[in-house]
Amino acid sequence: DLIALRLRTGGEIHFEAKATGIEGVTSNSPVVRFTTKEGEARELSCNFVAGCDGSHGVSRAAIPEGAVRHDYFRVYPFGWFGILAKAPPSSDELIYAHHERGFALVSTRSPDVQRMYFQCDPNDKVENWPDERIWEELQARVEGDGFQLKPGPIFQKGIIPLRSFVAEPMQHGRLFLAGDAAHSVPPTGAKGLNLAAADVHVLARALSSHYASGSTDLLDAYSRTALRRVWRAQHFSWWMTSMLHRFHDGSEFDLKRQMAELDLVTSSRAAATAMAESYVGLPLT
Repeated sequence: DLIALRLRTGGEIHFEAKATGIEGVTSNSPVVRFTTKEGEARELSCNFVAGCDGSHGVSRAAIPEGAVRHDYFRVYPFGWFGILAKAPPSSDELIYAHHERGFALVSTRSPDVQRMYFQCDPNDKVENWPDERIWEELQARVEGDGFQLKPGPIFQKGIIPLRSFVAEPMQHGRLFLAGDAAHSVPPTGAKGLNLAAADVHVLARALSSHYASGSTDLLDAYSRTALRRVWRAQHFSWWMTSMLHRFHDGSEFDLKRQMAELDLVTSSRAAATAMAESYVGLPLT
């Protein structure tokens, strides 16, 4: 829809172009340099630049490190082994499982495609996991009360490292970072795409206000507004991750603490409500 609207209004879109650099972000006319699909070097003069090019793009690098940018990292000692399978849903709801062999998640991508994960060594190899072993491992981690997964052909496998990252601030001059260019979270709380969409909402509102009134108030507040949600989501994702995963170097105290947390969120309406509010997300302020 957005592509069609852009083309209808006479806009130009370069598909498969590679951004090579951003310059002059503290000036009134920053420049984005890029190479077209055909290999032609081009540049685009802008009023503002939205850096939505992910964790390996050029946008974040355009903010001077140390002078104005601070990067915060947390790396977890495990990963997720993820699969996509052609199968019917195994459950009407998401399943988050805490098991002595590690965390597992059962989710639905579509009526015919299911997405499932289980905690693994981030240095493991996909080749070590034939389909039969994967289904056996998933079933072992989610079984209880007679529950049975509905298996099917697996057409995608991958190992995802779990890490958290935040770049502060999310703006410098006329460059505004959004999505993975500014932050990442463990997938446990399902906040990654939600945070990116929220960034875009906040930035779009700020740009609209500027072009309608000439005010820069919302633009100036972009980073502060976005980071409030980002850090709340970081906390929630860390909490979900620390509650549901087995830390194999952890103590019996840690395991008992996890079980107490799980008991709280499954037995207390107040705790369940707080979890649900965080899962859905903060209001767009």
